[in-house]
Amino acid sequence: MRLSTVIIGTFAALAATSAEAAPFRYIEDRAPAIIDPLFTTTMGEARLQELVFDGLYTDDRNLRSTPLLAKSIRVADDRLSAEVTLRSDVRWHDGQPFTADDVVFTIQAMQDPGTLSPEGARVAWITNAEAIGSHAVRLTFDRPQPNPADRLYFKILPAHVFKGTAVRRDDPFHTRPIGTGPFRIERFETDHSISLSAAEGSSRTADSLTEVVMREVSDKSYQAKLILYESVEALVRVLPRDLAILQADRNIELYPYQTNSWWYVGFNQRAAPWDDTRVREALSLLIDSRGLLSPVGTGEPVSGPYVPSSPYYNHDVPVRQRDPARASALLQEAGYSRDGGTWSKAGKPLTVRLVSPKGLESAQEVAINLQSMLQGAGVQVDNPRFVDEAEWKRRVWREQEFELVLSQWSFDRTEDVRQQFHSSGTRNFGAYANPEVDRLLDEARDTLDPQAKKTALREVHKLVAADTPMIFLWTLDSYSAVRSDIRNVAIHPFYFFTWISEWTFGAG
Repeated sequence: MRLSTVIIGTFAALAATSAEAAPFRYIEDRAPAIIDPLFTTTMGEARLQELVFDGLYTDDRNLRSTPLLAKSIRVADDRLSAEVTLRSDVRWHDGQPFTADDVVFTIQAMQDPGTLSPEGARVAWITNAEAIGSHAVRLTFDRPQPNPADRLYFKILPAHVFKGTAVRRDDPFHTRPIGTGPFRIERFETDHSISLSAAEGSSRTADSLTEVVMREVSDKSYQAKLILYESVEALVRVLPRDLAILQADRNIELYPYQTNSWWYVGFNQRAAPWDDTRVREALSLLIDSRGLLSPVGTGEPVSGPYVPSSPYYNHDVPVRQRDPARASALLQEAGYSRDGGTWSKAGKPLTVRLVSPKGLESAQEVAINLQSMLQGAGVQVDNPRFVDEAEWKRRVWREQEFELVLSQWSFDRTEDVRQQFHSSGTRNFGAYANPEVDRLLDEARDTLDPQAKKTALREVHKLVAADTPMIFLWTLDSYSAVRSDIRNVAIHPFYFFTWISEWTFGAG
């Protein structure tokens, strides 16, 4: 019997078995390493957490702030505080009621230095959180906030399951999470899949979807086959090579969406030669970003720290093009010469040592192509290192033991790049510093005038692009595939399952 026949038969058998229970099954390249909103580092984790946890506010389909765990908000006239009334009809997945104590605990846990959460910056603007009733919270801000509801999207945690506000990554909660979202974690399977069931008393319900299964399928060549043969209901991201075959299947719908994220190569400016703007710019001029992009998908190159659809993107700043002649002039100005085909200075070759997170989809293809591109231009490139999450945090975040990183930034609707590019930013691991950028970021943070904020951040875009603390690469175009018997589907530009409670399964 031919192997293809066996594979197809297996897919059909899986589909027949699954149809009886009718779960909603979707595919991730890699199962989430942790299910705790305090420590989210990948989009796969964010997608799963979107099913389990809720924030005080979320987006409606027109991307307007709408209450979720909150009921309403009353902002003080000076905009330095607000009282948030909470819903009283919501219960955690273990049956305990959701209260104001949970909101206060979450903010304090995110701010606790012992938590070491990358999400802490999202609540740094809140100076005090106080329960003023079982279902009301008073929030005090460090400066006037024009629309505080827009910043209350962070996920709320259950205070009653933690012993204190210093939360650790290895807390038992990360494998036994409970939330207020429409689905609760049921079990972790031996094949790394995760099963979820509809939760009672949740903030939102998905009446026609009673079970969700996240399946890990690391072999991308099988992902399209699984949805074609009805073994899964959705692919989070369709590979470009599979778009045509899936588009031709009348039982599958493709949903385009563009995440609010961009890829970059970041420099550690604490040490030579990456503390020299000329060397950083020269390296950027030796890279063809479109050439790097084509093997991994379609997208749009970016010239700075925003996506082109952002109101803060400065369209007057051109995307940097490959220019070997200009790169050579800059390297010579920085004291380098090209002998024997390799750029060197004082007998030491210009060498790139690149590190990238294992969980970043397509990173290996990009890194290998980048290595080939730079070596062809006379720059030595050590074999790129792909590290797990723990080593990434140690090397990059805590000890700054890196030279260049290949990674991706993902943002929510506020598009706040302050932590990445302010000299005091908590995510500024490359040690970038520009006093004028600091001033503009402060101005954008403090102003209540939307136009003034837009003007300041467009100037930030221009200055950061010129300083080249990073080589800005692209924002990817993405397509999700969902079987056509799942109706009323809409994909959030930042996450995926925001509106799953409105999806219908098999409805006419």
